[in-house]
Parts: sequence; structure tokens; C-alpha cells
Amino acid sequence: MSQITHVGRVMVPVADQDEAIAFYTKTLGFSVVADVPFGDGDRWVEVAPPGGGAALALVPPQGEYQTGRMTGIALESRDPRADHAELKRHGVDVDDELMGGDGTVPLMFFLRDHDANQLMLVQAQS
Repeated sequence: MSQITHVGRVMVPVADQDEAIAFYTKTLGFSVVADVPFGDGDRWVEVAPPGGGAALALVPPQGEYQTGRMTGIALESRDPRADHAELKRHGVDVDDELMGGDGTVPLMFFLRDHDANQLMLVQAQS
């Protein structure tokens, strides 16, 4: 049996790591947890949400792993409705309408970062 204990990070392709850091920290409230030289002149950058969990590694696009993709990442929030309004007010590309919230499916919406990478924001389960 493997010794895997949790998901540590998920890679998100970004065209400009500094621009991505600004979006994820200033807009979404994440913190930079790593920003170090990597490989031959590259950087390894990770950001993480304030409540913990897996970090997002903001990596340069390579091969078929390009920006503008569905990431499969679901971020959790206690109040998606307020976050939707706040993100929209700050010019973030968010869905026009929220989905779910009917008791069977949690309230959620999709947002896109500056590279059009799509992430889901979903209501945290109590």
C-alpha cells in the first residue's frame, strides 16, 4: 500500500507568474507559500487558501498543458453568494448566475482567472 496522506498541490498553467500571484493573493485572498528558483531559470510558485488544504502551483504552460482550461479545482466558501457579488464587483470573470443551493446540490458558480483557467467556488459543507 502507498504512503499517500493528502493532496499537496494542484498545478495550474499561467502565462505570467507575477500576474497570477497578484490575482490569487489580492483577489482570492490566498498566500504565497513558495516562490523559489526552479530548473534552468524558472520559478516554482505555490499559493494556498487561508484555511489550508492543497496549494496551487502556478506553472508555465508546457506542451498541451496550456492556459484557458477547466482546472477541475473546487474552492470552498461559507458564503458563495457574497463571494460571487464581491468578485463580480472587482471585475473577475464569474458566471452570471449561481447554480444549486436547492438542498440537494450546494450553491456554486464558476470563475476564471486572468488566463481563463476555470475554477469552481462551492458552498462549504457544515
